[in-house]
Amino acid sequence: MEKQMMETLEGIYQKCEANGDNLITVLQEVQHEFGYIQEEVVNWFSERTNIPASKYYGVITFYSQFHQNPRGKNIVTVCCGTVCHVKGAPRIIAKVREDLKLKEDQDTTRDMLFTMERVNCVGACSIAPVVLVNDKVLGKVSPASMVKSLKEYKE
Repeated sequence: MEKQMMETLEGIYQKCEANGDNLITVLQEVQHEFGYIQEEVVNWFSERTNIPASKYYGVITFYSQFHQNPRGKNIVTVCCGTVCHVKGAPRIIAKVREDLKLKEDQDTTRDMLFTMERVNCVGACSIAPVVLVNDKVLGKVSPASMVKSLKEYKE
């Protein structure tokens, strides 16, 4: 692990230790700093705190806010709740994947510009199907309108 990363981790540790923060706060700080939570970081905190890595992974895998892989600059979140599913979420997902040239096992584009994710519900059933691009809510989208909406983020 490089020196700068270790210094950053030590800073997070010291801050969280002084505040009496819990694992969730530590992981939020790590993700804020690096964009995702790397295995070597979990191992570092595990050794530093004498808390088993499995406890960290229990939190990381339970909460959808935590990510173990690098994410793109723009996050495309497709609602897959019942209403959105019935109104076309699977077609939207297929079209976005095609437009972004994402292979079956990919969620993030090679250029790190986009990450596509699915969520169970965003709570906006009245405007289904719903897609969020970063923090912008797009309602009543179609596959074609979704591709059009993504153009502005590609530039």
